[in-house]
Amino acid sequence: MTDSDALPPERPQDGELEELRRRVSELESARHEPKHRMRALGSSLLIILASLLALLAVVAVWANSIVRDTDRYVATMAPLASNPDIQKAVTNRVTDAVLQRVDVNGLVKELSDAAAQKGVPPRIATLVGNLDGPIENGLKQLVSNTVMRVVSSSAFETAWTNANRRAHSAVDKALTGSSDSVVQLKDNEVAIDVGPIVAQVKQRLVDSGLAVASKIPTVHTDFVVVEGKDVGKIKSYMRVLQIVGNWLPVIAVLIAAAGVFLAVHRRRALIGAAIGVFLAMVLLGVALTVFRAVYLDHLPPGANSAAAGAVYDALVRFLRSSVRAVGALALVTAIGAFFVGPSRGAVFTRRFFSRSIGAGRDASVSAGLRLGPVGRFVHRFKKWIGVAILAVAAIVLFTWSYPTMAVVVWTALIVLLAFAIREFLDPGPSGAAGAAV
Repeated sequence: MTDSDALPPERPQDGELEELRRRVSELESARHEPKHRMRALGSSLLIILASLLALLAVVAVWANSIVRDTDRYVATMAPLASNPDIQKAVTNRVTDAVLQRVDVNGLVKELSDAAAQKGVPPRIATLVGNLDGPIENGLKQLVSNTVMRVVSSSAFETAWTNANRRAHSAVDKALTGSSDSVVQLKDNEVAIDVGPIVAQVKQRLVDSGLAVASKIPTVHTDFVVVEGKDVGKIKSYMRVLQIVGNWLPVIAVLIAAAGVFLAVHRRRALIGAAIGVFLAMVLLGVALTVFRAVYLDHLPPGANSAAAGAVYDALVRFLRSSVRAVGALALVTAIGAFFVGPSRGAVFTRRFFSRSIGAGRDASVSAGLRLGPVGRFVHRFKKWIGVAILAVAAIVLFTWSYPTMAVVVWTALIVLLAFAIREFLDPGPSGAAGAAV
């Protein structure tokens, strides 16, 4: 049966009635136009405010998780242990710390004295006394190789992870600048004490036969994780965002809901709110990329920009993941709101899938499938089943600790599948009546 057979022919009275309804609607709109304009303005302002708050909310939740969630913090910092740039930077820092405490002149003197005691000719003893440069270079190479072996080992990754887990309780103080523990914020630098690594290197040098390394005292030296003249300002902003991290997302959602509720055309307002949040996430993503370049350009002279970039990427990794997740959720919401609307494309899409699913259902019924009470139940409560599907999806996303873009996409696909199953199980008015008989 074709579409023309299924629908009755349009009568002239129908066109006149539709025209009359249109004119009445225009008159009503003209009469309420000032009121509608105020509602539209208020709705727009609320939606814009909600979009800006959504941007801040994502940053606030990220800051709050870094400070309060130990597992989140460790997951952020742990990958740095295997990063080549970080390993190279730690190696250079520890090597310098060790060599500063090795008396090369004293080592050369010991060699000269030993040569004299062995009866070496004075000329050769003098040559030995002039080997301070080559000895220093060889010692630096030996220490550097030893440090690199320590830093690139799995033991270092474990030690790094455990140290960050133990140090997490000090992160809050580090961000506020009042910490005296292993994580510190001083002179606009966030630093980690790598003294334990020096101790491991010292023991390995002694074991390899370099007895002079046993004289190295206990060393407490800092490996700078974040540095820059604006760190002091940033940690103040981070502290504020950490405080409001629990409430800002709720406030943003409530304001967006108020903007949609106030609007004259609520479906359009929902699309606008979703697009506003999506654009806010795009803006935040661009800002993170721009800020990375600005941060690296303002590093102090001599700083390791590659290591600083690796630390920055690690710190904002979960923030970028949240930006993508929220942006995907906003985009899915906008698309969903569009396809439930009255536009020609939306109506065509709904009819296409409805008829395709209906054809599959009819074929299954012809093959012997009986929907029975299930079909009657679905037909009777079809609307509420749809509400339940959306409610469950919303609960899943809002209760998921840190949803990613993959979680959002899979949730959307499962929702579509659930609606398709609902459509398949609904036999329609005639089918439900036939099943009841």
